[in-house]
This record gives sequence, structure tokens and C-alpha cells, in this order.
Amino acid sequence: MSKLVLAIDDDKLAHCIIEDALASSCQLLHAKNGEEGIRLAQKYQPDIILLDVEMPGMNGFETCEKLKQCEQTADTPVMFLSSKGDISERMRGYNSGAADYIVKPFASPELLARIQVLDTYRQQSQQLKQDIQRAQVTAEIAMTDSGDMGRIMRYVGQSYHAHDLTSLSEYFFEFFIPLKLDVAVVFWYHGSEVFFSHNGTMQPIEQELLEKHRDSDRFVDFGCRTIINYPKVSLLVKNMPIEDAAMYGRYKDLLPHILEATNAKIKDMEISEDALNKVERIGLMFEELSEQLYGMDELHSLKVAEFFELAKKIKAQLPSEQADTLEKMHEHFAFLDDELTVIKSKLNEVGQVRYQLIESLNKIAKPWGEEDVASQVDIELF
Repeated sequence: MSKLVLAIDDDKLAHCIIEDALASSCQLLHAKNGEEGIRLAQKYQPDIILLDVEMPGMNGFETCEKLKQCEQTADTPVMFLSSKGDISERMRGYNSGAADYIVKPFASPELLARIQVLDTYRQQSQQLKQDIQRAQVTAEIAMTDSGDMGRIMRYVGQSYHAHDLTSLSEYFFEFFIPLKLDVAVVFWYHGSEVFFSHNGTMQPIEQELLEKHRDSDRFVDFGCRTIINYPKVSLLVKNMPIEDAAMYGRYKDLLPHILEATNAKIKDMEISEDALNKVERIGLMFEELSEQLYGMDELHSLKVAEFFELAKKIKAQLPSEQADTLEKMHEHFAFLDDELTVIKSKLNEVGQVRYQLIESLNKIAKPWGEEDVASQVDIELF
């Protein structure tokens, strides 16, 4: 595609010379003064502008300065055409924003060669500008992704301190504050559903939507709302940025990460609760067994005491052989008494182990102190 060149000059002869030199390789626009040249430049946005220095009214330097102040023509290369070639004129042209300066009269091959150089410069500048824009976009995306991943890591750390679904939901909603997303969540916990909303209240229809779509696809989109499903958690986003494709895609990539972490946390909470319940049941069984054995021990001790008292009375009245038999029975009861004492001691040891196990599980289940938990909004990670 040929280049579009705008020639701004009050001299008709100069226009004819430019036409002869460039007509075969360029498309030309002609303006006879600075005001007309600016209007044509803004309308057609030429690739190169040839600008006479000495014109009535607005001169070439003033025209160039105005062209450089206009967004549509700020990057368009300008070549001055002038009958003056001294260094001061050239410096003034450069200061006003010109890219080249050619002295009249000029030869057609020289003008064409300079235009080729300016066009190459223009293309390289445009390519460099595009490369810079792409690099800026890439850097912004990388910084955004780093910030998002940093917040997810912060949330994972906070979730370790959550000992129940209420505290977990508080950390969960805190993650969404910088994103300005209005969300609601349901935790599928031990076969039941527990609902939480970012603003504290959830409409019945929102609960119904989450329940209805629990077994649907990972993403369920309807208008500006999106449901994201995991086995132990489902999220309802009420204000997805459907008008911003880049932001919409960013959230679609980001949100599964926090839901994956939340899903794993809820599984761990269920396992911990099951373990605590089992320990409690075992403890109750040991308590019942201990009570029964202590009761048996008291009854046994009472009976042994009665037997010993009765044995003393009988022994005094029996022959020696029968007295020996009675003594052996006495020793046997004493042995049983010792055995029961050992069993009681072992039960006490089992009770201590049970208590320590419950304490350990409670430490795992309970959160750390609030002062150890950093806020999503208080700490800038990246």
C-alpha cells in the first residue's frame, strides 16, 4: 500500500515539484496554509507531512507545534521545506518537532530518498510503540497474577486458623474485598448445607440456585452471575464483569484456586471432627467400663472383708486340715484383689492417654490467636 503524503505550502510551484517527484510512489494531499494543513492531517492522518517554513499567517514552525500537540498527528513525521539552510533554522525546526529538514530547491531523487527514510523511521517507531504496549500489558498481567496468587497464599495461611465454618467464611469473604465481587457461598459439610453471604443475608432464591446446581458443571453462567461448584463448596458470584472480557477471564482462572483450597480445608475439618467424635465415643465407653469395674471392685472388697471375718471365726472351730484349705481360699481372694488393683491402675493409664489424645486433636482443631492472623486488606504482598 502506497504512502499518504500531505504537502503544506503556499507556493503552487512547490506543489507541482512535489507532485512530479512523488506521484508515482505516493498518494498526495495538498494544503495551501497551516490551518488547512492541520484540518487535512487530522481528517486523513497521513504517513508523512511536508511542511513549508515561510507561509503567510501561521508559519511552518507554529503549524508543526500544533500538529505535535494533536493526538492524531503527534507521531506523524514532519519534513520542513525551506529556502534557508543555516543551523539556527534547522535547530528551530527540530525544536518544533520536525524529523527532517530539506533546503529548496531540492532534487526529486533526494526528496524521495528522504521520504523513504522517514517512512522506515515511522514504521519502526510504530512497531516499537506496539512492542512497548504489549510489554506493558504482559507486565501488568504478570503483576496482577502475582498479586492474586499472593492473596490466595495468604488465604490458605489464614484458613489454617479457622476452627469452624463461620471463621472460615470470614477469611473467605475477606479475599473478595479487593476484587469488589458480591458473593455468597455454601459449604457442603457432613451431608448438610451451611450458607453464608458476603453482605450477611442470603435470599431464598440464591440458596435454591446453589442447591439446584450443586451437581451441575464446574461453571454455571447466567447473565452477570456465575456459580462455581466443588464437592465441598459452591460459590455464587452476583456481579461478574461480563462487559470486560479480560477481567471476566481473569476471575474465571483465579476463583477455582481459592475454591480448591477451601474444598481441601473443609475435608480436613470433617476428618478432624470425625476423629474427635470417635475419641469422645471411645472415652465414654472407657468411662462406663471404669464405673462398672470400680463398682465390682467395691463389691468385691466388701465381700472379701466379709469372707475374711467369717473365715477367722470358722478357722478357730475347724480341724487343721480344713483350716489349711480355708487359708488357701483366703490367699486366692487376696490374689484376685491384687489383680483388680492392677486393672484399676491400667484403666487410669488408658484414661490419661485418652485425655492427651483429645487435647492434641483439640489443638489441631482450634485456631491460633487472632494476633497471629494477618488480614487480606492490611498486607500488600506484591
